[in-house]
Amino acid sequence: MAAKFRKDIMGDGFTMFQFSIYIRHCASAENARVHINRVKNMLPESGKVGILCVTDKQFGTMELFFGQKSKPPEYGGQQLELF
Repeated sequence: MAAKFRKDIMGDGFTMFQFSIYIRHCASAENARVHINRVKNMLPESGKVGILCVTDKQFGTMELFFGQKSKPPEYGGQQLELF
């Protein structure tokens, strides 16, 4: 059931943002309401979904972090000779 729900919401234009978190841009509150209703209708009987609407400006101020800073390799690269 979860796989079908995932397929259905992705078919409605949602994109996975993080594991179990999906996002979709809506141009207006009215457009968002249309997609919220679609999600409600797709929801499996035992499913649980939370929906949070944020403005473009609020979304744009989000800070994303991906692990630690990249660091140089601990050893130099191996040199290859071509003949």
